[in-house]
Amino acid sequence: MEDRAFRPRRLGEILLAKYTITPEQLERALEEQRKTGEKLGEVLQKMGLVESKEVYEALAEQLGIPYVDLDSYVIDPRVVTLLPEKFCRQHQVVPVGEEKNTLILAMANPVDVVAIDRVRLMTKKEVKPVMASPQDIEKVLNAYYGMGESVEELIREAETRESLVLPEEEEELKIDQLKALGEEAPIIRVVNMLILQAIRSGASDIHIEPQEDQVRIRFRIDGILHDITSTSIQVHPALVSRIKILSRMNIAERRLPQDGRFQVTVDNRTVDFRVSSLPTIFGEKIVMRILDKSTLLLDLDRLGFEEEDLEKFYRLIQHPYGMILLTGPTGSGKTTTLYSALNFINKPDLNIITIEDPVEYRLPGINQVQVRPKIGLTFANTLRAIMRQDPDVIMVGEIRDYETAEIAIHAALTGHLVFSTLHTNTAAGALVRLQEMGIPSYLIASALVGVVAQRLVRKICERCKVEFEVRGPIARELTEGREDHLVLFRGKGCPECNRTGYRGRIAVSEVLVMDDDLRALVLRNATEREITEKACEKGMRTLRENAIRKVLRGVTTLEEMYRVTARV
Repeated sequence: MEDRAFRPRRLGEILLAKYTITPEQLERALEEQRKTGEKLGEVLQKMGLVESKEVYEALAEQLGIPYVDLDSYVIDPRVVTLLPEKFCRQHQVVPVGEEKNTLILAMANPVDVVAIDRVRLMTKKEVKPVMASPQDIEKVLNAYYGMGESVEELIREAETRESLVLPEEEEELKIDQLKALGEEAPIIRVVNMLILQAIRSGASDIHIEPQEDQVRIRFRIDGILHDITSTSIQVHPALVSRIKILSRMNIAERRLPQDGRFQVTVDNRTVDFRVSSLPTIFGEKIVMRILDKSTLLLDLDRLGFEEEDLEKFYRLIQHPYGMILLTGPTGSGKTTTLYSALNFINKPDLNIITIEDPVEYRLPGINQVQVRPKIGLTFANTLRAIMRQDPDVIMVGEIRDYETAEIAIHAALTGHLVFSTLHTNTAAGALVRLQEMGIPSYLIASALVGVVAQRLVRKICERCKVEFEVRGPIARELTEGREDHLVLFRGKGCPECNRTGYRGRIAVSEVLVMDDDLRALVLRNATEREITEKACEKGMRTLRENAIRKVLRGVTTLEEMYRVTARV
C-alpha cells in the first residue's frame, strides 16, 4: 500500500468543521485572499466573519498545540514578570503559569523556535508553548507588568487609584459605571490573585465581607475561617462588580441576593466557582465556593473509615434495594462520601440517577439532576419523575420534608437502592428524625438498611508533627481507664501548614447497620439513646470512639476530637 505524506488540515477546513463559517463564506474569503495576498485568518476577521479568538483556536488545532483563553485563565503573577516586558511585546509572548520546572508560555506564534530558545536561556526552565490571541496577550501585559506579588500589595495599589473610589453621595450607580469598576486592571489583578492564593492554599470558600470602614477577606481552609487581608470599604463596589462580571450576575442589582458561577483555569486544571451575594447593611457580602475537581477524593478506602466500619459500609452500598442515610452538619463531607459510594457501585448495567441542590461535581456515567424550586422542580417532584425513568439506584441530595421522605421510602421498598442525607447529629438520630417528619415507624423499619453519621477533623501536619505527654483524667478517658499516661501528637506550625499545625481533613464516622433488634426498637418508637445503646451492643463504635482512635494513632489532635464530637 502506498504511503501518503501527512497533510495538516487547512485553517478553512477546521473553521468549516467547527461550523464557524459556511462554505460560501470560505469561498468569498479565499477569493479576497487571492486578491490581497493576506493570511486567511486576517481576511476572515476583516470581513467580520470570525473573531480573533476563533482564528487562533483553529490555528492551535492545526498545529496540535493547546489553546488558552486568557480571559478565563488565572495567571500566576509570580511568573508573568520572569521575562522583560520589551521582549514579551516584541515576540507577543507572556508566561502564564508553571508546572514543576516547566514554564507555560502563551504565544501568538507558538512555532517561533527562536523565541522559545531565548525564553529557555533567560529563565533556565523548560518551555511549554500554548497559543493565545495577540489581543489577549497584550491585555495581560498591560494588566500585569509592574504589579506586586502579594494580595496585600495589589490591594494597596488598588486603594490608591482614584478611578476605583466612588463619590460618597452617589447612591444609585449606573451599569456602565459598575462595569468600568470591575474592568480596572488593579481590580482584575486583585481578584485573580485572591482566586490563585485560595486554590493553592486548599481553601474551600472565599468570603468578602463589608464592614463599617473596611472589607474583610477570609478563606475557609480545612473547615476553619482564616483572616487573609482587609481593604478600604471604598474598593468594595469594584471588587463586587468584578466578581459579578465573572459570574454573569446582574451588576446593577445590589438589593437582592444573587447566585452565579464561573470557571477558571489554574495551573493547567479547571476549577469551578459557585458564587453567592447577600445584601448586608454595609454592602454586598460575597462568598465564592471553590469546586476543585482535582481535590475530589472518590476512593472509599481513603476517606477515613476505620477498617471494620469500611467493611460494614461496603456491605451496605452493595444491597440490591433499601435506603442508606448519611447524617451530619453542613460541610461534614456527606456529599463526598455519597459520590464515592456511587462511584464504587457505578457499572454499565446500572441506571443511577441523582437529584442535587446544587450539582457540585459531574460524575461520568451517572445521570445528575439539578433541582430548581423556582420553576417547580423540587426534590419531591423530581423524585416522582425519576421513578418513571427505570432507575436502579437513586441519590437524593437531602431529605428536607415529609413529601420527599415518603417518596424516597417507597422507592426503597419497591426494589430500588436509595441514598440520601439528613441533618442529624448521630446515626440513631436519623431514625427518630424520620418519625418526627411523620413517616410511620413500620415503613422506616422496613426500608432502612443503614445509617452513617460523619464529621471531618483536621489532620496533623506531617511536616511539623511533634509528641507531647498527657496524664491523669484525659489519659484515662482516652483509654477507658487503662492508662494514666499517654504520648500524643500535635503540629507546632510551619510554612507548609500556614502555621496552623494542621494540613488536610479526614472523616470520622459511625456506621449503624439495621438488624431485627434495632427494627423492633424503631417499631416501638424507642428514643435516640436507646437505639444508640443497642447499636453499640451490636458492635457500632460512636463518632467519639472513632475520633479517639485517630487521636491515639497521631492522625488528629485532642482539640479536634473535642471540637467535632460529643461524649455519648
